[in-house]
Amino acid sequence: MVEDGHREQFMKNRRSNEWFQTPGYHGMSRRAWLRSEGFPKDVFDGKPVIGICNSWSELTNCNAHLREVAQAVKRGVIAAGGIALEFPTISLGEMFMQPTTMLFRNLMAMDVEESIRANPLDAVVLLCGCDKTTPAQLMGAASANIPAIMVPGGPMLAGTFRGERLGSGTDGRKLFDLYRTGRLNEEEWSEVESCIARTSGHCTVMGTASTMTSLSEALGMTLPGCANIPAPDSRRMAIAELSGRAAVELIEAGLAPARIMTRQAFENAITVLMALGGSTNAVIHLTAIAGRLGIRLEARDFDQISRRTPCLANVKPSGEHLMEDLFHAGGVPAVMNRITDLLHRDCMTVNGKTVGDNIADAQVQNDAVIRTRQNPLFAEGGLAMLHGNLAPDGAVIKQTAASPHLMRHRGRALVFENRDEMNARIDRDDLPIDRDTVLVMRNCGPKGGPGMPEWGHIPMPRKLLNQGVTDMVRISDARMSGTSFGTVVLHVAPESAVGGPLAIVQTGDEIVLDVPARKLDLMLSGEEIEQRLRALTPPKPHYDRGYGRLFLDHVTQANAGCDFDFLHALPG
Repeated sequence: MVEDGHREQFMKNRRSNEWFQTPGYHGMSRRAWLRSEGFPKDVFDGKPVIGICNSWSELTNCNAHLREVAQAVKRGVIAAGGIALEFPTISLGEMFMQPTTMLFRNLMAMDVEESIRANPLDAVVLLCGCDKTTPAQLMGAASANIPAIMVPGGPMLAGTFRGERLGSGTDGRKLFDLYRTGRLNEEEWSEVESCIARTSGHCTVMGTASTMTSLSEALGMTLPGCANIPAPDSRRMAIAELSGRAAVELIEAGLAPARIMTRQAFENAITVLMALGGSTNAVIHLTAIAGRLGIRLEARDFDQISRRTPCLANVKPSGEHLMEDLFHAGGVPAVMNRITDLLHRDCMTVNGKTVGDNIADAQVQNDAVIRTRQNPLFAEGGLAMLHGNLAPDGAVIKQTAASPHLMRHRGRALVFENRDEMNARIDRDDLPIDRDTVLVMRNCGPKGGPGMPEWGHIPMPRKLLNQGVTDMVRISDARMSGTSFGTVVLHVAPESAVGGPLAIVQTGDEIVLDVPARKLDLMLSGEEIEQRLRALTPPKPHYDRGYGRLFLDHVTQANAGCDFDFLHALPG
């Protein structure tokens, strides 16, 4: 029997009580099976059960240190009077999974949701890091909607090559262009390989991983200052322990994700996204997470916020510095403090305080890394949302990582039917292009890829690199890594594989890109476009069974978050 002093606590932890305090055989057997792991009898005396959702995997280098982070979380849970039970889910590693981790983001989200819902958990701590692990966990936790807090693994430390610090991803691509054109030899290229990723943690630039963990903090789902602590820094373990304590406190407060990730919280996250010069992928992920809570985010939401929000974070690929520099400069709280007037300061966060309370005393330690409002990196936010007859449902460009002279551009298309054709032709000396050509690649979207891979950063043709041309307009229905750069238009919707206008572009057609006007147009008459669309033949599906078939049958387009239509909480 439970002592009277614990009855009130039992009522607060109703979920785990339903498992362990059931009378008769089932309650006894559940308690016995947990005691078989070495827990004493008093584990059932009113202590809340906190799940630690761990995306650790040796196949996910960004998350390979999360076993140690989990131990720190457990210390915090125990110190706060809870029971910590760690459980695994699938983990998504950008470097290894083919054709793309995006194909499996929704599968991981389902794994997280059902693992939370099906088990005796009163709250959950989400351990993430690599690009898709963060949005997948937030999507799953939003749908399960029990108290949750996130602990990212943090960015890796920078490597050094020729006396210069390297930003993983961004500088790797730049150095590869030098290697392709013979300006780096084999020995030097091997040296780059040995030093560009020297610690655990995710990419140390404002790629998708850094963006999404930072936006988790902006949403209120992490403790203040948590997102940007480098992975090897001892403060990563300290804040993990504090997060374990906070997870226990969430239960009594009843702070489930739906109370934290409100419409206003998502607007805060979009504002921070723009101030950070964050990844284009965040548009898709934030849209999907919000959709799980019945909140509709549209292109105009992102664009309106971008136009009023200056980009302040001078971090690669938009700027010069790295994530560890951003952390030392004050991190997300300091960035948010500089744009306080643009935020909903009364939004609640997982520490039980408002956004305004959390950022009130945050200070910028280095104005070169976090610019002032009077001296922004860019006057507008990092991303611009485009529309036009080539992208009726929208497209996105990272304007802070593009070339200013290409922001208004008119050129003739060179079309690649798919990525294989692009790879086979891109380095040919007889490729019919010049610096004004617009490269177009299709069949790389959610259904066409399949899974909308990060193929959108079409390599610069070697022919032009040898001429000293370093950027050109590139358009696709793919995504690109947040570590990438250049004048690259992405997420064209509807995608070509479902009959979007990208499918009817022919080599030689003129395309107009006008980023200030937010326009992307194919210079054909409406009649010609309709005639070409009617003549299209749908491509053969990539899968006819298993998860791949489920994905193709139910994935939404980029502008709807690429979630499954049966998982979001929005009306059709």
